[in-house]
Amino acid sequence: MIDINLIRENVDLVKENIKKKCQDEKLPLVDEIYELDKEYRDVKLSMDTKRAEKNKLSAEIGSLMRDKKIDEANKVKETVSLMGEEIDELTKREEELSKIIKEKMMVIPNIIADTVPIGKDDSENVEVEKFGEPIVPDFEIPYHADILEALDGLDKEASGRTSGNGFYYLIGDIARLSSAMLSYARDFMIDKGFTYCIPPFMIRSDVVTGVMSFAEMDAMMYKIEGEDLYLIGTSEHSMIGKFKDQIIKDDVLPITMTSYSPCFRKEVGAHGLEERGIYRVHQFEKQEMIVICEPEESEVWYEKMWKFTVELFRSLDIPVRQLECCSGDLADLKYKSCDIEAWSPRQQKYFEVGSCSNLTDAQARRLGIRKKGENGNYYLHTLNNTVLASTRALIALIENNYNEDGSINIPVALRPYMGGKEKIEVK
Repeated sequence: MIDINLIRENVDLVKENIKKKCQDEKLPLVDEIYELDKEYRDVKLSMDTKRAEKNKLSAEIGSLMRDKKIDEANKVKETVSLMGEEIDELTKREEELSKIIKEKMMVIPNIIADTVPIGKDDSENVEVEKFGEPIVPDFEIPYHADILEALDGLDKEASGRTSGNGFYYLIGDIARLSSAMLSYARDFMIDKGFTYCIPPFMIRSDVVTGVMSFAEMDAMMYKIEGEDLYLIGTSEHSMIGKFKDQIIKDDVLPITMTSYSPCFRKEVGAHGLEERGIYRVHQFEKQEMIVICEPEESEVWYEKMWKFTVELFRSLDIPVRQLECCSGDLADLKYKSCDIEAWSPRQQKYFEVGSCSNLTDAQARRLGIRKKGENGNYYLHTLNNTVLASTRALIALIENNYNEDGSINIPVALRPYMGGKEKIEVK
């Protein structure tokens, strides 16, 4: 959510930002909010003025009573009573306007960075840099589901019976490899100075709307029937929500945390070949990182965070690249964002394995995450980044470490988590 002062003082900036994000349907909202806010301020001024007058008259009643001027005191009482009714009506209208304005403001996208490339969707994201040399072996690499099944590591048929499409059983050494990657990612971030946390896997609706837009919520989140609880789509949601309505003390900033969680996502629609595998699923596990920091430090942390993900994947011998997300691909709360994509030697192209985002004060403003300053409280900045998402990282690892005989080399960094095992072989 942006600062209302931007609409009060720079309507053109807000409208131009909406156009950059290809959301022209939201343009009328800006003028609506402007007029509603104008009425809100007029109502508040009138209410404050009448309240001051009422207090002044109320003080006079005591003096008149002491001077035995009963009739005059009663007339003033009548005036005060009428003013009280007017104030009650103004208060009611103020509350109504405040609620309407907030609802509409929640739909206005965050102001994006000047450096964000302008484009309509993810097809216009811009490659920034590659890390590692993409290799295409001189033998065919099967589809990842076929590789995993040949290693007795995946059972989609059974998960279809128990849970339906979009779920899976990982088994044996493959399940262990998935857990090894997550454990390695956890320790990797702890070594970077981040505090490890296992958060709640369900959150209330006021946290959901604090960390994401309504459109994202409808597209992603599973609601628990009969309760005000949602299954998290990523631990960023509950990690940022941890600081809801808090005044953060200076001596704990920046807050740097890394968290493990399962993630649950609707992933609505059919996805062809992906239905057979584990690329797009309703449930997976993830190691995440979040930072809460001073506004002037968020750009520096953004650069650090996505580079941590690159470093992690390169330590597993997986080539990756960084893509700058264009304006039309940015979720409403994001100031800027980039994707990290891993090389797929089977497809001979890159695919997304993580995303890093700077949301400036958009989440903090919705959730009330502030710090006390010399001139009053101000909102902090929040950032999040994928360290490792289990299923997609597993696909990248097995494709880049696949041997012609069907076996998988285990990267050196993961071997301590695999009991020293160097290879997973076809049985």
